[in-house]
Amino acid sequence: MNQIDDLLREVTARNASDLHLTTSFKPFIREDGNMVTIESFPVLTPELNRQLIFEIAPEHNRREFEAEFDTDFSYELQDLGRFRVNVFMDRFGIGAVLRLIPSKIPNFEDLGLPKAVRDFCFLSKGLVLVTGPTGSGKSTTLAAMIDFINRNRTEHIITIEDPVEFVHTPKRCLINQRELHSHTRSFPNALRAALREDPDIVLVGEMRDLETMEIAIETAETGHLVFGTLHTNTAASTVDRIIDKFPADRQNQIRSMLASSLKGVVAQTLCKKKPSGRVAAFEILVVNNAVAANIREAKTFMIPSIMQTARNIGMQVFNDALFQLVADGLVDPKESYVKSVEKEAFVKKLNDNGITFDASQLEAPPSEGRQFEPQQQSEIEARVIAFINEIKRDPNNLDVLNNLAWIFATCPDARFRNGPDAVCLAERAYAITKGNNATILDTLGAAYAETGQFDKALLAARRGLEIARAANDQRLVNVLGKSIAHYEQNHPLRIG
Repeated sequence: MNQIDDLLREVTARNASDLHLTTSFKPFIREDGNMVTIESFPVLTPELNRQLIFEIAPEHNRREFEAEFDTDFSYELQDLGRFRVNVFMDRFGIGAVLRLIPSKIPNFEDLGLPKAVRDFCFLSKGLVLVTGPTGSGKSTTLAAMIDFINRNRTEHIITIEDPVEFVHTPKRCLINQRELHSHTRSFPNALRAALREDPDIVLVGEMRDLETMEIAIETAETGHLVFGTLHTNTAASTVDRIIDKFPADRQNQIRSMLASSLKGVVAQTLCKKKPSGRVAAFEILVVNNAVAANIREAKTFMIPSIMQTARNIGMQVFNDALFQLVADGLVDPKESYVKSVEKEAFVKKLNDNGITFDASQLEAPPSEGRQFEPQQQSEIEARVIAFINEIKRDPNNLDVLNNLAWIFATCPDARFRNGPDAVCLAERAYAITKGNNATILDTLGAAYAETGQFDKALLAARRGLEIARAANDQRLVNVLGKSIAHYEQNHPLRIG
């Protein structure tokens, strides 16, 4: 038995969703949406953490991690289920997050999926996207949709995943599940090959890059039903995200292709449920003639108003879904407010319906960051003091400016965060490097995000991404991609 198995049994016993392994900390689990320490396990030294993770990592993924500092794979415990594993490197050392993939695929009723989502499962062709932040349940929703099709249609389904998560047993459909690295080299390669494999339905686990998006849209246009995922906040912003991925001289063509091929978007976010557990809120975009015309004519800003007036065909905006969860007594108004994208409109909706809510009470919420062990608190404090002293000695020490700004911007312990100072330090480092250092731009983006300047954070991170790509620095490309996903959701980084 592998050493990590006991920790994974703890995850399943407590009905948690994730296990977090970070060097210099005890293991954490995500239980009902909250991060909770496993107190019975010792602090993870670099050696212990590496041993726990590499003991279950396939050889290919060990090599990939050594080269790229990131890797994904799956791990299965026969009596418990499957786990999706992401291994990464951060400032403490090697780390990993293991997401529990239940052995039983939930059905539509279990997830509370709206009828419009079921209707998408009966389409014969087109593109259907499931979107939301990391950890919002996109994979679970897609698994439920594929399982529904498997039980109600007779089709050939090909899935391309990184890694394979839910395992589908053929019922009425033939299902081929392909895993990145194990069965194919890339999403684009697998998508091209799928067209020669007589599919009716293709699932793309993640539409990460322009090439994957382009082939997915073309596949949908050629008469196949394509499901995919994106990291976007709302259904309407999904359209802009796809178009913005393409060069300016191709965007009109892509608008036209999307207008004819995109059939629907399911955007979702998870809320903490009362008294325990979590429940999803869904925003649904059904692409009718009016929506298609607005996509084609670059008037996507009008899509939300169409969604408000087209509830009769299954469209739904987040605020309506969040309000219904509050009205049904499933979610606290504070939780729904935090998850709302249009907060002022949501507060008005609550108050107009007799639910008194004062958003000012959330201006200074208690810290929900990690609780540091005493020895870890003093270690971080010592590093901060040492950095400050070094800056007094040499105000232009680039490494020290960058490291101290990073702590001030991202430390999970609120006592060590200082957004304005982080911005000051990061902007000084930016000036020294003349804006041409991707690592400094990553830190600058984090500093802006900590002060709530998410537009500036996105500009800095996207510029850093361009530089990292030009330098072929895949590690920084991955890091900055994750940072951008946070800022697009108006979330600051909490890394340490």
